[in-house]
Amino acid sequence: MQESKLKHYLLLHFIVFIWGFTAILGALITINAVPLVWFRMLLAVIFIAIYFIVKKKSFKIEKKAILKFVISGLIIALHWITFFKAIKVSNVSVALVTMSTGAFFTSLIEPVFFKRRIKAIEILLGLLVIFGLYIIFNFESKYTLGIIYALISSFLSALFSVLNGLFVKKYEADLISFYQLLFGVLGVTVFLIFTNQFSLEFFSLPLSDWFYLLLLSSICTAYAFIASVHVMKYLTPYTVMLTINLEPVYAIILALIIFGEKEQMNIEFYYGAAIVLFVVLLNGLLKNKRAIEKKIRTKNK
Repeated sequence: MQESKLKHYLLLHFIVFIWGFTAILGALITINAVPLVWFRMLLAVIFIAIYFIVKKKSFKIEKKAILKFVISGLIIALHWITFFKAIKVSNVSVALVTMSTGAFFTSLIEPVFFKRRIKAIEILLGLLVIFGLYIIFNFESKYTLGIIYALISSFLSALFSVLNGLFVKKYEADLISFYQLLFGVLGVTVFLIFTNQFSLEFFSLPLSDWFYLLLLSSICTAYAFIASVHVMKYLTPYTVMLTINLEPVYAIILALIIFGEKEQMNIEFYYGAAIVLFVVLLNGLLKNKRAIEKKIRTKNK
């Protein structure tokens, strides 16, 4: 049993490492954010469809679920477009540290959908996040546009995470993912058609881009999603939460190794980043503690 737990814990770290590598691939791929997301979503849909066929899973969904998946699929597409735009106009470190504000945005959005009050501690943690970002803004003003794109992406990420928290109560996680990616890529396709971006040149990518896109869509999207669902059956939410918070750390270390000087920031950036990442970790610890206390109270009744 202990050996099985260790195996799944190591697998979780590998998945988080893969998620961190997504940002690296975004920087390595030479095409712009919109076509990059189109190729990523299309290829991921194909890979997940193959998974469904191999596992003989049903593609059937009820009609009233379609609109939900259309809206959330478009949100995911916009989230990825703004995320990769942030990387293109700044760098991996700036984008990922700013993306860590997702926990703060979730604490503001969640009460609206789950009909609960915003807690004072969440406001306090949110202010600390803003302070951390202020330090980064103040000393890395040349990356302002990247930070703005990453903040938009972070908000959209929090929004679809909360929506998926509602959807997963009723629908299979892999089914949600398949249709969100499908409707997301259809939405981006409509945009590309109306802006006349489809051409022979659009599909004439360097061989390295095709290689990175296949990695991004198969390993970093389709595999990572399916494996993460599998792992959550064996590990506690606390363990999963703590490990996922290491994603920016893994990615920033990788970026420093791969891109060198381009990723090196001044010391104030790392002060601000440390504040943001500390708040994200503290937020997760506090929420998990409350969840455990609630479970204990329920059992004792």
